[in-house]
This record gives sequence, C-alpha cells and structure tokens, in this order.
Amino acid sequence: MTDAPISTLISSPGLASYACHEAASRGRLFDEQESATRRCYQRDRDRIIHCGAFRRLEYKTQVFVNHEGDNYRTRLTHTLEVSQIARAICRSLNLNEDLGEALALAHDLGHPPFGHTGEDALKEVMVPFGGFDHNAQSLSVVVNLEE
Repeated sequence: MTDAPISTLISSPGLASYACHEAASRGRLFDEQESATRRCYQRDRDRIIHCGAFRRLEYKTQVFVNHEGDNYRTRLTHTLEVSQIARAICRSLNLNEDLGEALALAHDLGHPPFGHTGEDALKEVMVPFGGFDHNAQSLSVVVNLEE
C-alpha cells in the first residue's frame, strides 16, 4: 500500500467536462493535509454528518409540529431525502456525487427553529443588520461555527 494522497491515485472517472472536478477546486479555506483514503468532497460530507448543527436538524420541524402520522417531518428527514435526490441527479448527469451530497446535507444547517415562519421573523428583526438568509447562515455555520 502507498501513502500517496488519494487524488494522485484516482482521478474523477466518468465526470462530465462541466462537472466540478476535485483537481480543479480552488482549494480549502483552511489548509489541511490530503487524505490517503478520502477525496476532499468526501471529507466535507463526513464533516457535515458529524457536526453538531447537522445532528440538531433532528429537532427542527420542516413545517409545524405534529407528532402523529407519516406527515411529521423534521429538517433531518428532509435533508436526507434531498441528499438522496442530489446523488441521483449527479449520477444521471455525470456530476460529482460527493460534492452534490455535501451541498445537500449542508443546505439547511442555517435554518432557525419554526421553519420558514422563524426565518421570516428573523428577517424582520435583522433588517437593521442586513437581514437574515438561512442559506448564508448555513455557510456561516459550516465555516465559522463548527470546528
């Protein structure tokens, strides 16, 4: 077995020319050593799955609280479904599945409690400070708040 980074051992076979190839990435915001076993987008996905913000999605409802029946949705359930759909779309279009999955898993990390009603309330009170957007907050959670 070799200690060479995985990026030198395998390329991104089968990806479309317009896909995000890891070799063409702008790099990492924070320097890190390449892994011998996982690609960079796989590492991103794994970080998301193991971060506290992702785990807390289990306690945030998708729309409203209703603990009965199969219509009860949490942000975690929704996020896992989005992730599966993202991988399927990436696979069918020859895009980077690991990147698609990481993006899907992170897309709701910045959502406040109480669904879109909570987001609307935050937008209103945050107007003097530039407003609130859960997508921007998701990025902030990933970059600044999680270690």
